[in-house]
Amino acid sequence: MPIDAALALAAEPRTGEISWNTKDVQLYHLGLGAGTPATDPDELRYTLESRLHVLPSFATVAGNGSPGVISGLSMPGVDVDLARVLHGGQSLEIHRPIPVSGTATATGRIAAVHDKGKAAVLVMRTEVADAEGPLWTSDAQIYVRGEGGWGGDRGPSTRLEPPAGDPDKTVERHIREDQALLYRLSGDWNPLHADPGFAELAGFERPILHGLCTYGMTLKAVVDTLLDGDVSRVRSYATRFAGVVFPGETLRVRMWRGDGAVRVAVGVAERDDAPVLADTIVEHS
Repeated sequence: MPIDAALALAAEPRTGEISWNTKDVQLYHLGLGAGTPATDPDELRYTLESRLHVLPSFATVAGNGSPGVISGLSMPGVDVDLARVLHGGQSLEIHRPIPVSGTATATGRIAAVHDKGKAAVLVMRTEVADAEGPLWTSDAQIYVRGEGGWGGDRGPSTRLEPPAGDPDKTVERHIREDQALLYRLSGDWNPLHADPGFAELAGFERPILHGLCTYGMTLKAVVDTLLDGDVSRVRSYATRFAGVVFPGETLRVRMWRGDGAVRVAVGVAERDDAPVLADTIVEHS
């Protein structure tokens, strides 16, 4: 079996130093579409170094996102065909606000291996801490098609009951034609998001937007709309990637307020709200 669950779970964690600065944070925010209008005081918090705060989803690209999904696929006990791999979900737990620049230690390991029958799911956990203590914990759920069926634990279901009633707030965010080209400068160089020929080989009519770009855009919409623009209120953020979106399309972000949490559903406005992010929740103070 290409995935040896016992070996993967027993493997020694991989530890390395990561660092980032204000330019990295600004570039990430611009890749999410921040800065429109450029002189809006609320947008300047994402773009101007003297006012800068850090959207917590920056954790997915800090230090070029390493260790991450690709690192997880090279762990002992994991030998899979990249063509069968999907980034199925992403969650973050934020222990304290991310500084605008810093150096930290990132420790990555396979935290779980689940047998879904027709697929295996690897949970790649990354824990990041600096000299003052823990900063964030990130879980990437990696689906590997065709690698299930060995009789292992199916793992917990990540499906949530749909929110009741109409959303409390709905906003739309247009994706620029060049947005994937800008976002990839934060470290995800997968040609699927830039090369039309590669995208066609992968079964898409043209390059698609990074799922983690949609992830960041959605968190920004929640923070700006329901959390008074205060990034420090975010405690955790989890989603399941449910579909693709193309540059030039429009995200429709629907939000439901709850007790200490916001439920979110994201679809493509031009395609009758075709799902992009599902089972999405932002927990906050």
